[in-house]
Amino acid sequence: MNIPQNITQEDLINGAEKIINEGIPSKAHSSTYDVFYKNKLLPPKLIVSYANIYRNGNELERDKFEGGENTECFKLLHKYGFKIYRKDSVYPTLMMFFEQAKTGELKTSKYPKKIKGLECKISFGQGNQAKIPWISLLKHPNTTSKGIYPVYLFYKDINKLILAYGVSETNKPLDSWEIKNPKTISRYFEENEFGKPNRYGASFIYKVYNVDDLPDDKIIDNDLNKLVEFYLNNTEKTEIEKKVSGPFERQSFIDCLQNAGLLLNPKLVTRFISSLITKPFVILSGLSGSGKTKLAQAFVQWISQNESQYCIVPVGADWTNREPLLGYPNALKTDEYVKPDNGALNVIINANNHPELPHFLILDEMNLSHVERYFADFLSVMESKGEISLFAEGTVNNGVPAKLTLPSNLFIIGTVNIDETTYMFSPKVLDRANAIEFRVTKGEIENFFANQQTIDMEKLKTHGASMAQSFLNLAENKKFDEEDIAETHKTLVSFFEQLKKTGAEFGYRSATEIIRLINQLNVIDDKLSLEEKLDIAIMQKLLPKLHGSRRKLCPVLLTLGSFCVDDTIIKNIEKDIFKNEDFEFNIENGVRYPISLEKITRMYNGAIENGFASYAEA
Repeated sequence: MNIPQNITQEDLINGAEKIINEGIPSKAHSSTYDVFYKNKLLPPKLIVSYANIYRNGNELERDKFEGGENTECFKLLHKYGFKIYRKDSVYPTLMMFFEQAKTGELKTSKYPKKIKGLECKISFGQGNQAKIPWISLLKHPNTTSKGIYPVYLFYKDINKLILAYGVSETNKPLDSWEIKNPKTISRYFEENEFGKPNRYGASFIYKVYNVDDLPDDKIIDNDLNKLVEFYLNNTEKTEIEKKVSGPFERQSFIDCLQNAGLLLNPKLVTRFISSLITKPFVILSGLSGSGKTKLAQAFVQWISQNESQYCIVPVGADWTNREPLLGYPNALKTDEYVKPDNGALNVIINANNHPELPHFLILDEMNLSHVERYFADFLSVMESKGEISLFAEGTVNNGVPAKLTLPSNLFIIGTVNIDETTYMFSPKVLDRANAIEFRVTKGEIENFFANQQTIDMEKLKTHGASMAQSFLNLAENKKFDEEDIAETHKTLVSFFEQLKKTGAEFGYRSATEIIRLINQLNVIDDKLSLEEKLDIAIMQKLLPKLHGSRRKLCPVLLTLGSFCVDDTIIKNIEKDIFKNEDFEFNIENGVRYPISLEKITRMYNGAIENGFASYAEA
């Protein structure tokens, strides 16, 4: 089929606008080339096909004419000024990048996830617009905060685009560039009398482009192709599967989470890790599908060398004793011990046999059955440091010890959904754990919709294994610098007095663990303020045991709420906060402990509406 010769530029524009307004039909995507129009990548043949509607009244059948270089289709588009690029070209991405850099827009969801086979990360800043927006191309396990990578850096103040041998600033890179006669960006600026670069001065120059006079797409792509080829050869020489021990870095895990497509709040990650090294029993509760199991799974895969170090066990609703976790002696073959198929017992035995490695037992939907029934032995030896007897000494000979200890390198993580199918935890369970509640804010769900990614857990496996020994050392540490101890004690005593009125006061063990949690939070993130650390401790160790009737709870919740605010700003807790649906829980509004106050508010309103409230809520 010949393309009608009467199609005009206006018809082609109308065809392109139709695609932008209606989207690309499922079978109309292009295979090799795209038209770049209004910062959109559109199929060339579809534009021409639609253009014929406006000129001749019908859509051309796309399988009846050819697309590609030197075809009628492409000649028509070129004739009227449409730019066509190969799908693997970086040029359209750069054009969109320059256009967005002129605005205050920070979102990057519209950009390709991969360029030249490498993971593509783009940033225009976080919260505020960056002075130097960038595009980095990454080969795992390198990240922008820890690694080396090809990177485009747009120095807007001098209108230069630098294609560089990128070197991370935040952390020491995992690898190094093996380049001859390297020239840093700092040196380039000095030689050209540009002053000092605002950032990224340690990265090395590969090519410099004047943004107002860019070369054509073929030169741009050829430059990047050569750098990517060099990068792949460079990193292959020293693959980063190093088993040397390095210091534990929370940010490294957060970077890997993002790389794997998991959008989890960094503060929640900080609380989770700090809780694990405070006491090796953590409960993750809250909304179903909010990331509880994914966070636990991600961390254990990230820090473990192999799968023998962890086990994810779905708890059954019919569990009434310890056998699903610890197995049982075979009544028919008295010299045999039957292990559970879920692997829980193997992980505990491995942890005892390999004290140099962390091991993890994840109990998914832990409260589908009564925890105190199947978990009683665990709860008992957690505090006594005693042993769990499995069978009489000398009666079994199949690799299972007669008595089992829970070693310090074994970490137990329980996930909990609260609904009509589950059981509540007793104070005995909550007292022995750090309870972290998962909730999803409006901002987080908006961010999720704007940046949806396919989750790839493979990108997490073993990449924190070199930090395992450091992680265990942090968990074993008992000595901390005593800072702000007087204010901490004063705050905890105030809460103790009020909790006692409901029978939910804490004992010496909990007091010790609260202080330890505050200290470990400081170890994992030393930028946290004392009030932020106290807020987390109150939420995780004090509030979980609160439950009772409206009459019993409400007066106490009012007082606890008053502890969480600056009373010079907020005078009436009930009116200004509890009954104010639009109240924003942040420091700017006079809130000292926003996480705890939001929880107290929900419990208070729950008690008013239902006559009863508890920490666990559906």
